[in-house]
Amino acid sequence: MSGLVLKLAPHERVLINGAVIENGERRSKIAIVTPDVNVLRLRDAIHPDMANTPVARACYIAQLILSGDAGRNEGGRQLSLAIENLSQVFFDQDSRRILNEATEHVFRAEFYQSLRQLRGLLPREARLLTIAQQERA
Repeated sequence: MSGLVLKLAPHERVLINGAVIENGERRSKIAIVTPDVNVLRLRDAIHPDMANTPVARACYIAQLILSGDAGRNEGGRQLSLAIENLSQVFFDQDSRRILNEATEHVFRAEFYQSLRQLRGLLPREARLLTIAQQERA
């Protein structure tokens, strides 16, 4: 069996093709075998008010695609542009690897995987922003 396998904690919520699904009392595993399904773990979701940094905005674009609120073509184009802009800021080898992998996932229309990669940059971005604020003070 291939496809996406979700391991859900008790009462964890996931958005699948626009429908919110909540797990029951026990841990469970769900296999999604239909291709091109929009899936978003709500614990991974970024609130629109929190999409206030470049990496968070890129993650939010991926989230909009996964929730079905943005089309795969236009959303994918916007996400690719956001990743390209991030590549102008993140120069270290590990960040470059993350951005390259996120881009590859966008090209393959694997938006959840792209989101997972981009989320790895959130702590780095927070550190950079903290340093920048300290330097300004």
